[in-house]
Amino acid sequence: MSLRIIGGGVMGLAVAAELSARGRAVTVVDRMAQAGPHHCSWWAGGMLAPDCEGLTAEEPVVRLGREAAGWWARQGAQVIRRGTLAVALGRDRAEFDRFARHVPGMALDADGVAALEPELAGRFARGLHVEAEAHLDPRATLQGLRDRLAARGVVFETGEGRSEGAVIDCRGLSARDAMPDLRGVRGEMAVLRAPEVEITRPVRLLHPRYPLYVVPRGQGLFMLGATQIESEGRGPATARSVLELLSAAYALHPAFGEAEVLEIGADARPAFPDNLPRIRRRGETIHVNGLFRHGFLLAPAMARMVADWLCDGIRPEVCDEDHG
Repeated sequence: MSLRIIGGGVMGLAVAAELSARGRAVTVVDRMAQAGPHHCSWWAGGMLAPDCEGLTAEEPVVRLGREAAGWWARQGAQVIRRGTLAVALGRDRAEFDRFARHVPGMALDADGVAALEPELAGRFARGLHVEAEAHLDPRATLQGLRDRLAARGVVFETGEGRSEGAVIDCRGLSARDAMPDLRGVRGEMAVLRAPEVEITRPVRLLHPRYPLYVVPRGQGLFMLGATQIESEGRGPATARSVLELLSAAYALHPAFGEAEVLEIGADARPAFPDNLPRIRRRGETIHVNGLFRHGFLLAPAMARMVADWLCDGIRPEVCDEDHG
């Protein structure tokens, strides 16, 4: 009998990949026929940066997130391993010091920053290079994984699905009907075309109020993100958020002031009160949810744990079976 997965975003596809790789028949049910803007993972930055996330995230996020780059590469995704560069403006020196105390990396002086990213020469006196981290293009990765799963025999159906019965529920924030302790955390992003900027790895511009990350997507495209607002609103980005994103990008490199704004997006990410994910069994349904801002980073480990549980009887470390 085919296992049914409800939700075709990053979590649902990762679970389908793990289960189908172990010989299980899998059907994925999603509202739309293709990966797209209705999935919050469509708006992700695609940074596989567990050590940088360790500044604010709990230990499991860092440890489990270290599985992500290798897992995505094994799925055929283009994983770019150039690390993460963190910098700060002079007035935010204290923020940089706090980051450097908590995140393992190679300390750089101005010459080191310039050697790593020549476009930033003369702009930052210090930097931190977290060499082991990586990034990917979320949209190409989602579509590529979906295509490979279909070729493997995974069945895709279009519809709302059902959250009752023997299913694996990966609906994200839409699963609040079954998990009222989920909350939405809104994130906003922008995609710019700046062909004159040649930044080759994710760069984090540290700031106490609105930190920015810039992720290169190739061919002069850059993703800017992201705000973090306690809100379930999934409507358009606010003018203030867009202004903060673009102002921070301009502070990183003035050439972003001449960039073409191709896209402004926003969505709400599912999170539990402690911002840690859960695998929760209720009756015949297994819920996999609460990735917060760590979708591409934690989906591989969560999917592995679901498959270990269903195929080998190994209880997940993030299991919440008896909840409620």
